[in-house]
Amino acid sequence: MKGIVLAGGKGTRLYPITKPCYKPLLPVYDKPMIYYPIATLMMAGIREILIITPPDGTAPFRQLLGDGSALGVRFSYKEQTVQRGIADAFLVGEEFIGDDSICLVLGDNIFDGPGFEIDLGKAVETANGATVFGYYVEDPRPFGVVEIDAHGKAVSIEEKPSDPKSHYIIPGLYFYDNRVVQIAKTVQPSARGELEITSVNNAYLKLGELSVIKLGTRFCWYDTGTAESMFQASEAVRDIQHKQHRLVGCLEAIAYRKGFIDRVQLLETAESLKMTEYGRALLRLAE
Repeated sequence: MKGIVLAGGKGTRLYPITKPCYKPLLPVYDKPMIYYPIATLMMAGIREILIITPPDGTAPFRQLLGDGSALGVRFSYKEQTVQRGIADAFLVGEEFIGDDSICLVLGDNIFDGPGFEIDLGKAVETANGATVFGYYVEDPRPFGVVEIDAHGKAVSIEEKPSDPKSHYIIPGLYFYDNRVVQIAKTVQPSARGELEITSVNNAYLKLGELSVIKLGTRFCWYDTGTAESMFQASEAVRDIQHKQHRLVGCLEAIAYRKGFIDRVQLLETAESLKMTEYGRALLRLAE
């Protein structure tokens, strides 16, 4: 399975902060925002990752992430020249996907919670169809709401319903088999002119092949598309790292734990960053 991080948005909800820079490069506590979705892919064991960037925006992402070799992964880059919605990622990334299955994560989504790596493993192991995640919220009306049966299959999906059938929403993390590319090609633009990911999910729903994994009540999900949500996410990451002494979204730590890099490679990065708390945390991990 391969992975895509969709980081092509303009970040207009964060203006004026994002006027001179790209949203996924903004800090969420001690790391760039884009580290967190990449961490999700790496936790799933995915090592071939396409970063979809804004037009003419590849250079700063490549400067930050490089080719991935320091993490034991491989990064590719492609620009989304026109903002055409989430499902457009499969058209932009068609050549990258090739004959593989694919996981798509949005560049401003942060996931953290107990058992998450196990849940990711279940999604990766699904050979056919699609798998999304269900996240419980008190008021699901502003979101895409999924109704789930007793077997973990989606029954219905509604976009911003006035009378929701469920309290579970679908956050920005999606696993699909290779058919998703052809399905995305059939999606018609919505009223707002975008290729909606809900249309892709509904296609799998009609086939009876859309599975939903419920995230636990202690799970945290943040869509860091606004200043308020970025602040909340930063506070949450800080609290976890200071109170639980657990690194969140740390790519080097995940790479080391997953066996993508060895201790020598981890120490090389840690030494180069030892003047920072981030680097000192890596040194403690290596020791």
